[in-house]
Amino acid sequence: MDNNIGYRISELRKQAGMSQFQLAKVLDIATSTLGMYETGKREPSLKVMNRIANYFNVTTDYLLGRPEKKDDDTKTADIEDDDVIFTYEGRRIPKEDLELIRRIMRGTRNDIK
Repeated sequence: MDNNIGYRISELRKQAGMSQFQLAKVLDIATSTLGMYETGKREPSLKVMNRIANYFNVTTDYLLGRPEKKDDDTKTADIEDDDVIFTYEGRRIPKEDLELIRRIMRGTRNDIK
């Protein structure tokens, strides 16, 4: 088995200053099970891997040793694209406000009412 997962779990646990007992309790698994994960004798289920990733605020890809994505999930769109729905804090930006933003970005502040 690939020990990469176990190594990463062990490193995350140590960085958090936790014992195997403490982390096992958080994950609701036996300490011996966690020890087997860390030594590569056993691999965590998807359910447990998700718990580990969520607890340490990492991705399951990180735990699996996959390379980080090149893009950062940031979505881009051209402000001039009328087919895109722009939002701010989860609410749709009204067309009038969007037009104001466009004018500001064009540098035509004199047009602002």
